[in-house]
Amino acid sequence: MLEGKFASPVPRHVAIIMDGNGRWAQRQNKPRSAGHRAGVQSVRAVVRRSAELGVQALTLFAFSEENWQRPKTEVLGLLELFNRALRKEAAELHDNNVRLQFIGDLRRFKPDLQRLMHDVTDKTAVNTGLLLTIAVNYSGRWDFAQAARQLAHDAALGRIKPAAVDEAHLEHYMCLSGQIPPDLLIRTGGEKRLSNFLLWQIAYTELIFTDILWPDFREAHLDAAINDYASRERRFGQTSDQVAGAMHA
Repeated sequence: MLEGKFASPVPRHVAIIMDGNGRWAQRQNKPRSAGHRAGVQSVRAVVRRSAELGVQALTLFAFSEENWQRPKTEVLGLLELFNRALRKEAAELHDNNVRLQFIGDLRRFKPDLQRLMHDVTDKTAVNTGLLLTIAVNYSGRWDFAQAARQLAHDAALGRIKPAAVDEAHLEHYMCLSGQIPPDLLIRTGGEKRLSNFLLWQIAYTELIFTDILWPDFREAHLDAAINDYASRERRFGQTSDQVAGAMHA
């Protein structure tokens, strides 16, 4: 590993599917809730390291729309942990110039948690460092649907002609609109699927799947993923010769 010195610039935007908390707990002969609590330490480590490396945006998949199907006790525990962690970490994030925002259908959460997310977003909006986005009650298909609904509404009001609708118009209404799409997506826990995460935004994202369970994921693992990313040639539909020519133009 290159210990933070990379073959090319670090990714501007890193997205992470944080998977493996439950299996980590099982291997430790602990309840699943212990895995979720341990995962908070990994969030701290990755946020800190991302800021150190100059990553501009970090998007973490914390709670999917499908996660409501889990046992009620686990869901309630996850939401309570999220509430406590957010209250505890918000001040430190603010002090470290991190801007925090949330994506997903937040209306399903209790009003006090909605207010907390809103207050933290407002408080950190003035910061100019790492943009930390937490995806909660989020799914890629929901993102498509809510964007299409807003676009259809504006078309019905005559704000846009249906014949003029293109990718840029739809993207304007999607979560992460206006942000750089993720350059790198990391999924921990050994599974090799996207689990309905950022389906629109990761069209040209480099994907890395690691067997490391999320509670064990630390700075060194992030560095290793970025080293892998740095070794890849991103062509965006072009040939290698075209990419090389553009780099030396």
